[in-house]
Amino acid sequence: MKKILLLAGDYVEDYEVMVPFQMLLMLGYEVHAVCPGKKAGDFVRTAVHDFEGDQTYSEKRGHNFAINHDFDKVDVADYAGLVVPGGRAPEYLRLNERVLEIVREFDAAGKPIAAICHGPQLLVSAGILKGRTCTCYAAVKPDVVAAGATWHDFNATASNAVVDGNLVTAPAWPAHPAWIAAFVKLLGAQISI
Repeated sequence: MKKILLLAGDYVEDYEVMVPFQMLLMLGYEVHAVCPGKKAGDFVRTAVHDFEGDQTYSEKRGHNFAINHDFDKVDVADYAGLVVPGGRAPEYLRLNERVLEIVREFDAAGKPIAAICHGPQLLVSAGILKGRTCTCYAAVKPDVVAAGATWHDFNATASNAVVDGNLVTAPAWPAHPAWIAAFVKLLGAQISI
């Protein structure tokens, strides 16, 4: 099974949606990018988050990212893994019960789930973090800890990933090499990183 599901929404973080999408395509996966209320041919707006010395990240308008599959047609049985990018999209996507059901179905099946930055907000709302270890953007730490997870701190580097069973998490886009490598290893690929 070479299909991957990617959950996107307006103001998803630009790098965190585009880079994994392209990397997974490069590795031969068929990636279905979906968004509630949108179908193939629609797009979501992205935001570029950067770390420029302020107390939090800065945000700038990014690109339009094309949705290539209908959200209403998602059947978890068709996919080998799930990618949950960060940005502002997870804060409102977690209000959609079908999105949460999809996350729960992937977890219950033991299929790999990769979540980055604010993406773990969906894991929190889906109720799958209790007793697990993960990481995320530091501002999401209180949610993760309140959900019963152990948060792994990478200090200022934000360049590593945490693997706990079928779950791969990372704090932000600087972790793409480690995060995507760990995810595709769980999918069964041979990666030398």
